[in-house]
Amino acid sequence: MEYPLISEYRDAILSAEDNFNELSSLRPVLDSAGNPVMSSGNFAVVFKMRDERDGKLYAVKCFTKEQDRRNESYRKIADELESASSSYIIPLRYLEDELFVDSDQCDCEEFPVVLMDWVEGETLSAYIESHIDNKYDLDMLSYRFNRMAAWLLSQPFAHGDLKPDNILVRADGSLVLIDYDGMFVLSMKGEKSRECGSPDYRHPLRTDNDFNERIDDFSIAVIALSLKAIALKPELRNISTTDTLLFTEPDFRDSSTSAILKELQALTTDMEPSLLLGAFFIALAKNSLELLSFRTFITERPERPEIDVIEELDTKVTKEELAEGVEDEFGVIYSKDGKRLLKCSRALKLVNYNIKAVTKVVCNDAFSGFWLLQGVHIPSSVISIGDSAFEGCESLQSVNVPSSVISIGNSAFAGCRSLRGVNIPSSVISIGDSAFEDCSSLQGVNIPSSVISIGNYAFSRCSLLQSVHIPSSVTSIGNRAFEHCESLQSVHIPSSVTSIGLHAFLCCESLQSVHIPSSVTSIGECAFLCCESLQSVHIPSSVTSIGECAFSGCESLQSVHIPLSVTSIGDFAFNWCRSLQSVTIPTSVTSIGIGAFADCESLQSVNIPTSVTSIGDGAFAGCESLQSVIIPSSVTSIGEKGFYGCNSLHSIIIHGFLKVDESNVFPAQCKVIYKQ
Repeated sequence: MEYPLISEYRDAILSAEDNFNELSSLRPVLDSAGNPVMSSGNFAVVFKMRDERDGKLYAVKCFTKEQDRRNESYRKIADELESASSSYIIPLRYLEDELFVDSDQCDCEEFPVVLMDWVEGETLSAYIESHIDNKYDLDMLSYRFNRMAAWLLSQPFAHGDLKPDNILVRADGSLVLIDYDGMFVLSMKGEKSRECGSPDYRHPLRTDNDFNERIDDFSIAVIALSLKAIALKPELRNISTTDTLLFTEPDFRDSSTSAILKELQALTTDMEPSLLLGAFFIALAKNSLELLSFRTFITERPERPEIDVIEELDTKVTKEELAEGVEDEFGVIYSKDGKRLLKCSRALKLVNYNIKAVTKVVCNDAFSGFWLLQGVHIPSSVISIGDSAFEGCESLQSVNVPSSVISIGNSAFAGCRSLRGVNIPSSVISIGDSAFEDCSSLQGVNIPSSVISIGNYAFSRCSLLQSVHIPSSVTSIGNRAFEHCESLQSVHIPSSVTSIGLHAFLCCESLQSVHIPSSVTSIGECAFLCCESLQSVHIPSSVTSIGECAFSGCESLQSVHIPLSVTSIGDFAFNWCRSLQSVTIPTSVTSIGIGAFADCESLQSVNIPTSVTSIGDGAFAGCESLQSVIIPSSVTSIGEKGFYGCNSLHSIIIHGFLKVDESNVFPAQCKVIYKQ
């Protein structure tokens, strides 16, 4: 069976009320640019939907690639999960012929979807990155995964593709498994596996004949050991790749030469890491944990550490402290000693407020939700502004942060939609996650040279932000740090930055140019997605990988130079770059990802070097102006619909011995010439 392109699914979803059968009450959740909120993977694209009857959020999964026995398998999985009562699993419905799609790629018009509850959270890897400096959080993550592992090992089914991308961490820290394409349930006994999982998490000897309730055992051992090691020694993350926690496939094939295993053996002075390392070696030797009880993974819950910094820096407020606090004439509560501003319980009508001069800390949520507050004076005694301290103060127009402050907490000023300017003093060393998120009136911000990190979502949805100065002290730009900054026209990234986070500049619609320094080694997934005004970009020779959807939807991008350092072009990396006329793929590139240049309507020519061995599904689909292509003899595979919709492509030359299903790869009018 053939499936529509993602762009065709998108068009169908935008008219959901007309195209769904049973699910006609669902409507797509749109981003600020009016596009459906969605994410894509190897086999499918997932849309975030809202039921207009009750407002409940759902995930609707639409398939882009065939998978053996999908219909029958999903029916069996749905039946199994219906009776599996656990917060680790999301029940699902599989609906055949549910979505009507007008597709040029397919003979049929109705396609199956999977319906699940929408889960808000971040992937296991993303959670680790955002909590890498918090030992307690890392310990708790290891503990919670072990609890989930013990539960999973006691079940008669298996997930089948256990890896960090398929494990979400909710806001409360709880875990949930997603993506059940490779799941095994008892009613599938005797069948072959539909997929074998990621090489960096599956047993090196696993084949499609290995399909039973034990197929997660090795993945569990790998992840459990990795999480415990990271909690004990966070700097180990520095030697891993962006796609793995610690291990890669070569570590499994020859454990005697594995550098990471040697590092981990030095950590086995305590009982728990010793047990987990033993479980790993048993799983590696036997491809199973049957010799171990699931109780191996029921570890002791970490104790929250006592705070050993000065009391004023602890912005956590207990009910007892609130009860003992002193309330002033405005209804604002202070700690007994007056050094901490706690929660402002009855002061919701405050318009202006002067914080007491002796105050050291503006605690978490202190003014959160005070929508009438227009001005606040923060004295020079304050050294810390807590999480969500001024979140939702929609009338707050300006704030002067004194030079005594060293940290601005997560979501400290999030949702301050009238805030036009903010002075960040040189004493501040960190800007927390979502610190200024949704400050839609903020026009400019100067980040001092003392700041070393810009948190995730730090300036997300600051729609009027036109300019930002990033100093040379900053080493990392967090995930979604400047997403939907629709007025941001240019940004200079200093040479101190080594990584640009996921979705960092997503939907910066006015961004015309960006300078990426030679210090950057990776451009994260969707980093510049839908930057529709971006005309040119210089990718330095330090970059080795261009992430999934990195420049997708950059409709004004006319040309791009990919340096020799790049070895892989990620899935949908330049998808929908409608003005891209030419691209030179260097001889260092070995793989061109799924949909990498799909829907590049102006692309007339492309040179595929002899280093390339694989061209992903739909890599050049929809390139209507592409006139000629030469496939070198190095290419061993061309994915499905690789050149579909290339209406100007009348002939293609394939060198070597590669044979393809022409009707499934090339447009009908294209003549394929084989040259050996």
